Amino acid sequence: MQQTMRWFGPKDNVTLLDIKQAGATGIVTALHQIPVGDVWEVADIKQRQHIIEGSGLEWTVVESLPVHEEIKRRTGNYLQYIENYKTSIKNLSDCGIKIITYNFMPILDWVRTNHNYINQDGSKALLYNQDAFTYFDVFLLKRPNAENDYSEVQKENALKFGHKLSQDEKELLFKNVLLGLPGSKINFTQEQILSVLNNYADIDNNKLRENLIYFLSEVAPFASEYGAKLAIHPDDPPFSVLGLPRIVSTEEDLKTILDAVPFNSNGLCYCTGSLGANPDNNLEKIIDDFGDRIHFLHLRNTFRESETVFRESEHLKGDTKMEVIVEKILLLMNRLKVSLPMRPDHGFLHAVDETKETYPGYSLVGRLKGLAELRGLEMGIAYKLNL
Repeated sequence: MQQTMRWFGPKDNVTLLDIKQAGATGIVTALHQIPVGDVWEVADIKQRQHIIEGSGLEWTVVESLPVHEEIKRRTGNYLQYIENYKTSIKNLSDCGIKIITYNFMPILDWVRTNHNYINQDGSKALLYNQDAFTYFDVFLLKRPNAENDYSEVQKENALKFGHKLSQDEKELLFKNVLLGLPGSKINFTQEQILSVLNNYADIDNNKLRENLIYFLSEVAPFASEYGAKLAIHPDDPPFSVLGLPRIVSTEEDLKTILDAVPFNSNGLCYCTGSLGANPDNNLEKIIDDFGDRIHFLHLRNTFRESETVFRESEHLKGDTKMEVIVEKILLLMNRLKVSLPMRPDHGFLHAVDETKETYPGYSLVGRLKGLAELRGLEMGIAYKLNL
């Protein structure tokens, strides 16, 4: 596997030198400064490449080239935004960057209710608690008709959870849930989120899936012409939040998307954390079934404390048997004669990084630890398999 780490650009407090010294050779990044929907011009791409290459590293994967909300809703200027997306694919490909990650999650890129769950050793992790989220949705955000999405037991449990919170803790929960996109430190306000949620009032899973397939039918053949590979990231978490449709959460979802647009350029970002948060997903079978369409690897682990709570765990200790996953990936790469880029997705916040401002899940030492563990696991399994 090609070992990479995510970098949020020149303003990231984790530097390229930090990443190089961690042992990574590839950089996963994006032009976060460019408004969603605008073209990524060659000059901007090359400027970022020059910075990365000046540190002795390579920009190997784009994460993410965001899909405009009007494409997801297939309304407004969606046709122009699709053309812009194609131009960005061409420009990236012309610059030698061929793997492009994106997602089709409406509005929110990912959701956690606690960004600082304290582990036994004092390090901190990301956590999702359904009771906390239900309390946020029904009683803090007060989304219209939200109470209809939950059972009476769920609402009672949410109220019990909420009654234990101080005002500061309620405000922190609100902030945690509505953190913006990766690379951004700007939160949605209550007014903003309710306004944009209304845009999806008439869009269910079937409609959103139709819109994704339409988008892919336009961009995947175009990407193939330029040797580019699109890697869709699974929903995180892999179930509906705020009443929004979710269509990249299950094995069946993946099959539908990949079968509908049967170009190799229409592929998958295989995220063990997002897919693994749904206990019904068989992560090994996903490799068996869709291995030739996997273009990028996110390796992280989760632990389900209960049916309503999951948290991110150490990379090698969680509900996912990472040693089994890595062995299957190595066999897949050997069969396809490729080296897939991998990044240690997320990491604990350790004491040494607590005073540094970093994006949740993206402190240096926690990811360095994950990268080192995954590198060692890969070497040991490769030796065992004589690869």
